Amino acid sequence: TDKSSEEFQKLNWEALKKTLNGIVNKVNSANIADVLPELFSENIIRGKGLLVRAIMKAQLASIQFSNVYSALISVVNTRIPEIGELLIKRLVSQFVKSFSRNDKQKCIASCHFIAHLVNQQVASEILAGQLLSLLLENSTNDSVELGVTFVKECGKTLLEVAPKILSAVFEAFRNILHEGKIDRRVQYQIESLFNIRKLEFKDYPSITEELDLVEDDDRITHDAIEISKDIDTEDNLDIFQFDEEFEENEERYKEIKKEILGEEEEEEVGGEEEPQAHSDEAFGGVQEIQINAEGQKNTLLDPKTKTDEGSTDLKRKIYLTIMSSLGYEEAAHKLLKSGLAKEHDMEVCSMIIECCSQERSYLDFFGSLAERFCQLQDVFKRDFEECFQLQYQILHRYETSRLRNIAKLFSHLLVSDSISWSIFSAVKITESDTTSYSRIFLKILFQELQQKFGMEALKNRLLYNETQKPFFTGLFPKDNPKVVRFAINFWLLIDLPQLAEDLK
Repeated sequence: TDKSSEEFQKLNWEALKKTLNGIVNKVNSANIADVLPELFSENIIRGKGLLVRAIMKAQLASIQFSNVYSALISVVNTRIPEIGELLIKRLVSQFVKSFSRNDKQKCIASCHFIAHLVNQQVASEILAGQLLSLLLENSTNDSVELGVTFVKECGKTLLEVAPKILSAVFEAFRNILHEGKIDRRVQYQIESLFNIRKLEFKDYPSITEELDLVEDDDRITHDAIEISKDIDTEDNLDIFQFDEEFEENEERYKEIKKEILGEEEEEEVGGEEEPQAHSDEAFGGVQEIQINAEGQKNTLLDPKTKTDEGSTDLKRKIYLTIMSSLGYEEAAHKLLKSGLAKEHDMEVCSMIIECCSQERSYLDFFGSLAERFCQLQDVFKRDFEECFQLQYQILHRYETSRLRNIAKLFSHLLVSDSISWSIFSAVKITESDTTSYSRIFLKILFQELQQKFGMEALKNRLLYNETQKPFFTGLFPKDNPKVVRFAINFWLLIDLPQLAEDLK
């Protein structure tokens, strides 16, 4: 392969993007130590824009994991500080824009993330002071509430490293209370914050033990970044650019990687520098088929599965048969008549899911096609049930639009009783067993089920159907209070609080 060619570098870039998305979306407090070597094994200097973008996207989807993403960045920042700097610049820019546009969700996300970066001493306490000054200067209910939340998140750190800034902030809160212009509800929040400060933020630790991964002497704080509209967010780093010194730069990163990971670990984590090193995260559908025709590996369902050209040709035939049909009945008839469905049932099921996922928006065509096959023979029913288990393991590879389409396809099959609800036995709603993308997938899936079934029917199915109850123990865990609390919060956050009633 000619590594100096633009075509090769584009493949490498797309593969790197998908791999970084996958790594970011599977990280949690339990596996962060294992994920870091995997992250450093990729060229994150070349992909720093992609990495920062992936982290910000994941954090926006799961604000409660801000401390995890901050811990991840704190370690990366000790080795490649320009990545930490780029993240802070983009977060400040996102905050300033969302604050001026009154975009509450992005404001909250930005504040949470910056607060935890202050805790990790990646962002400076000066930036925290400026942000709070902006929030409290022309106080509204929303801005004061956001200020209270921000101080709860990083108040303990400010108390230790910048007590004067914290005192000035509480003086501003006191003045807001005296003015009495904000709602009584928000005034109570300020009064509660004063009590929290009196206890020195005892119940609000700055960094939990499992996320304290960097020695104090190794921390690098970016003091120069301030709240400003004129921040260069270097958006060009998110776009492919041809590199005339590609091989030389890859070799330079190899040396950096050896220094970070050590030679032994680098050999375990690393591997080929070719695009196929990323291909299990990177390519799907038609792209995947084209690349496989050049002899690279296909990992449509199982990351460890390698397929030969015969399998690639088979998937191409199935793909073309499905996509050339005017309706789902015609597609089913063609697949059955050609013998493809009979001889290669699992491949047909997986390609229906793959084709569905690649559409801009969900098409009923694919749900109806899958339903038709499930009605024809039990083997297809079992195949789609197995596909659910396999897809659930690799959700971190997919963009949100693909996740949405896959979730809607399976909701169609569940509502039509084309597949068994026993598929949920593979799902556990806990912090360690979910990722930001699996939570998005489950959110879309259950919201679809609620819309199609109605809440009462869905509750009866999930909570009160004694024969199927064993399938749903992972959805409503009762192991310990921490796990139960996480599950309750999940159902509340996806606007289905009725499903959490038994847990409460």
